[in-house]
Amino acid sequence: MSEIKRDRKHKRPKYSLEFKQDAARLVLEKGYSQQQAAAYLGISLSALRRWVRAERTPSGTESIAKKPGLSLADPSELLRLRKENEPLRMERERLKKAALFFAKEAE
Repeated sequence: MSEIKRDRKHKRPKYSLEFKQDAARLVLEKGYSQQQAAAYLGISLSALRRWVRAERTPSGTESIAKKPGLSLADPSELLRLRKENEPLRMERERLKKAALFFAKEAE
């Protein structure tokens, strides 16, 4: 019986913070109703309600990402971290290429 329940259990899709913010903005800034926005985006109404509530919360006490310190109310922090990550990603890619080069040379 537990195997049947496991098969029927629906996995929730993972949405990026950016997607959640944009979805909430459709309601808060663009004038869509929550039902219209949810139908347009193909998401559940309850998820959109949570995201809109989180976007409205000025103190960021309710976090969409469910991580402390990351809320919809402070996108500047997210942008800062993304800018900080870009050089790190580039450096990681260079190191991968160098490792491949030296691994081939060692053969």
